[in-house]
This record gives sequence, structure tokens and C-alpha cells, in this order.
Amino acid sequence: MSFDNFGSSTDSLIAPARNCFSVTPHDVSILSALPKAIYVGTGGTIVLRTVDSAHDVTFVNVANGSVLDVRATFIRATGTTAANIIGLA
Repeated sequence: MSFDNFGSSTDSLIAPARNCFSVTPHDVSILSALPKAIYVGTGGTIVLRTVDSAHDVTFVNVANGSVLDVRATFIRATGTTAANIIGLA
């Protein structure tokens, strides 16, 4: 096991992600964890809902390898064409 110089540091929204997880877009299922940001491996359109919103928003023309600094609770299958999406938590 490697030594973590920052293991006792407090996590925050601006700190690097400590966990990553694959995101499969779904129209009704909430994400398994609340991410700090979303990494988009293969670009396209992403339809999502943020933690403090009651409405979905559409990000169009998201480039390959982009990081969206949004805390999403849902990433919808309908309308999302981007792929290889990773939640950064």
C-alpha cells in the first residue's frame, strides 16, 4: 500500500477526486454517488440534472476528454449521445 501524504486532509469540492465511477445514463435512476465533476471520454450531448435543480439541462458539443464541473444527480439516457462518462467524487 502506498503512503498518502494527504490522507488526513479534509476533502472539498476543489480538491482532486478521491473516487471515480462509471456512469451509465438512465432516465429515472439517480447516480450511485454525487460526483464533484463529470469526465466525458467520448464527446457529444449530455442531458443532466444538478443537485440543486428541479429541471434538466442540456450540454451540447461537449468535446472528447472534457470535464464538466457540475454536481449531477441524474444523467439522462434520452438525449445523451456522449459516452465513456466517469463520475469524479
